[in-house]
Amino acid sequence: MKPNIIYIFADQWRKQAVGFTGEDPVITPNIDQFAQESLVFNHALSCTPLCSPHRAALMTGKYPQSTGVYTNCKIGADVMLSPDEVGIGDALKGAGYQTGYIGKWHLDLPEQNVCPEPVSGAREWDAYTPPGPKRHGFDFWYSYGAYDHHLKPHYWKDTPEMIQVDQWSLEHETDVALDFIRAKGKAQTGEPFALFVSWNPPHSPFELVPERYKELYRGRELSLRPNVNAEQLAAHTGEPFESGDEALLRYTRDYFAAVSGMDEQFGRIWREVQELGLAENTLIVLTSDHGELMGSHGLMAKHSWHEESIAIPCVMSWRGTIEQGSTDVLFNSVDIMPTLLGLVGVPVPVSVEGLDLSGDFLGRSHTDVVSAFICAFPGRKDAMELFAAAGLDNRRFGWRGIRTSQYTYVVHKGYAPGAEVQRLLYEHEKDPYQLNPIVFSERPHTDLLMSLEEELQSWLIRTNDKFELA
Repeated sequence: MKPNIIYIFADQWRKQAVGFTGEDPVITPNIDQFAQESLVFNHALSCTPLCSPHRAALMTGKYPQSTGVYTNCKIGADVMLSPDEVGIGDALKGAGYQTGYIGKWHLDLPEQNVCPEPVSGAREWDAYTPPGPKRHGFDFWYSYGAYDHHLKPHYWKDTPEMIQVDQWSLEHETDVALDFIRAKGKAQTGEPFALFVSWNPPHSPFELVPERYKELYRGRELSLRPNVNAEQLAAHTGEPFESGDEALLRYTRDYFAAVSGMDEQFGRIWREVQELGLAENTLIVLTSDHGELMGSHGLMAKHSWHEESIAIPCVMSWRGTIEQGSTDVLFNSVDIMPTLLGLVGVPVPVSVEGLDLSGDFLGRSHTDVVSAFICAFPGRKDAMELFAAAGLDNRRFGWRGIRTSQYTYVVHKGYAPGAEVQRLLYEHEKDPYQLNPIVFSERPHTDLLMSLEEELQSWLIRTNDKFELA
């Protein structure tokens, strides 16, 4: 019998915000214990550190250049995951898995893009995704599009009737997940199950977290990262945030509180799997869709190439099959889908662009992953309109880069027409907080820089990206 799969991913949870890394002072005893018994990824990355693009890459194993999901599925942009794409749910269902999806989806077109008053009650970026091809093979459905009221969430099942809940979303979704796992785990039908759980916290608004988790950090001295600057906080794409040390400390405490709350909920799932006797036949992955800058480099949110934005936690367990320890392999968003399928013995669709690294984690092979391709595109409505008015394709701008074990190399052409082209090089070992990049505007001339530029150019060709290294 094939193993069960429980894939849990939080939104905007950065690699540094977990106890076992020894970086952020965050309290996560359950995850720390899970990591000791599992395989920890030291270099898991979000290829496009934004919600919908990562999710599309996770589901299809394809880059945003191929899926078209290069920015968030939102009002004013006709961006969504096509029903014609072959997703991991499709592949697993076709292989006999009982499939389920709980929580944030954010891969469907917002309903208000086509109807001012949807029957479902969805507003702004939100959407009810009806049964059918847009669910990509997930049969059990308890989900929503994009909705950030964490303390009063809502969901849809198989009708447009909205289910409104007066409970922290992460706790409620864990309740639903436990019911699913118990039902499938006790049924013993011979059919394995695959459950994807998408938690929205610790995504902003950071303050929407139960008081019992905030109490853990109230009055506690916090050591912030050396690259933090709270004077003038803004997102990398320009949206302003309340600035100053007081505001940043408030954001940080609430963010850590949400992560500690997430730790408690993960502990409930992990204990249930063990109590049901499923640990040796269940592949569990705990990870994220992208990070959170939280004041590093004076930035908030995500969408930048910095480690706090692209580096994500990833811990994998399949007791008795995947060895405990850590791996330094570069593991990108597009590699998740083919690797999961490879681990459970399901054929990888020919459409996939990522790598099946399952052999590496099963001790059967070693893949030399030289670099991971990372990218981001101008996606704000005003930015898209500026490019359109100038007769330019916004998808040819933004930034492209590669992340290797030693370096991050980026070419940034900006989020508005006419921006000066910047090239940036970071050396991880010498500059772990990315405080001192080499910045230049001309094409590179040293051997190292030329080789990195050539590697980036090869990725642009492989992904059919029209971005030009001018």
